[in-house]
Amino acid sequence: MNRTIYASLLAALILGGCSGKSLDSDVPPAKSSSEDVPGVSWLSRAMTDAYLRSQVWTGTRSGFVVMFARKGQPIYTNAVGWANIEAEQAMQVDTRMRFASMTKPVTAVAAMTLVEDGVLGLDDPVAKYIPAFAATQVASNHTRNSRGGFDTREPKSELLVRHLLMFSSGIGPGIEANPSELHKYWDKNTLYTDSSESLADRINRIAAQPLFEDPGTKWRYGWSADVLARVVEVASGIPYDSFLKATIFAPLGMDATSYLPAVGGRANMAKVYTQDEEGNLVKAPARIDASNWTPGGSGLVSTAGDYMRFALMLWNGGEYQGARILKEETIAEMTRLHVSSGVLAGMDIDGVGWGLGMAVMADAENSLIPGNNGEYWWNGYYGTTFFVDPQTDTVGVLLSQNEPKGLDGDGGPTPLFVAKGIVMGGLGD
Repeated sequence: MNRTIYASLLAALILGGCSGKSLDSDVPPAKSSSEDVPGVSWLSRAMTDAYLRSQVWTGTRSGFVVMFARKGQPIYTNAVGWANIEAEQAMQVDTRMRFASMTKPVTAVAAMTLVEDGVLGLDDPVAKYIPAFAATQVASNHTRNSRGGFDTREPKSELLVRHLLMFSSGIGPGIEANPSELHKYWDKNTLYTDSSESLADRINRIAAQPLFEDPGTKWRYGWSADVLARVVEVASGIPYDSFLKATIFAPLGMDATSYLPAVGGRANMAKVYTQDEEGNLVKAPARIDASNWTPGGSGLVSTAGDYMRFALMLWNGGEYQGARILKEETIAEMTRLHVSSGVLAGMDIDGVGWGLGMAVMADAENSLIPGNNGEYWWNGYYGTTFFVDPQTDTVGVLLSQNEPKGLDGDGGPTPLFVAKGIVMGGLGD
């Protein structure tokens, strides 16, 4: 552990007198078991509590909720800091937060339920469900031509449903250290151009844009999951939010999970904060704030307990508390490596692969992301992350509501990654 982090932990323990207790969780175990599950050591709980509180005391972050489970049973839950600093509203275990891109694994599960039912095929053309994609072209290069547009050609391979799940659809914009002209064009003119439009309208507009590359050739962090949500909506014949509620949320008891409510319904949600140029904690600017549509790649509001139910379902082979969402073999297919390299290369992060709808650790020894090979996970823009580690049978949901995402701007680990490391280091045998 970094010496500075260790020193701050020691100081916080001495000065703060942290108890190391775990708060109560209303999340039932994934399955009935009389097995005595080893928990987290008292010292690791105390160190985690001290570290997270130190982040709040120093104004680095506003607040946190962390929840861990082992072998299907919750073993540690904690909430520290503020959900709303100005209103002095304390962070609670059941505080609702914006989960942003942690919506993506939910969308993947939704699609795979239709695959299991035979309603949707992984090798079905996307154009079967969204006809506008039948005319989609590929950009010949990523710079504008003399007419101010982009030269295009026919794709060498057809866009399939599996390409959406693999994020190898060619749909942008992706992550680029030096954004190309095509990247800037996509960023400005597609998914979020008109806040009044429906999911169907937005996806039809995406279909009219040139793809970055041929489907199936490269992992790209674009809007594949949003297109997939529309495919689910068309294939099922049910509005996407209603499909999620009936197929995933209600069976799992995820009663606090929904798409972003209208402004009047956000009183119990944590506020999002960020740092200004001087490093002071300030309210973050509103992003992707429309509540009138249902994207597949972002938009869900949830709690640590609700998302833990979802993650425990994944860990338990598709079943939670008697509710089977997917078959065990389907979960295995989703969480194996379909893309073994190149994932997050745009952020200079190595060792991360991709399954169907979520990241899979491919080479933990050479990755900045802490974890074990075979661990699957994903993050959200506003400071949320979850992981399922089959090697240790550990599941974690770690939440904050602070930008920036991923690794901190100085290249160091986020507080959530540090907290994960402390807890994982204190697991019993």
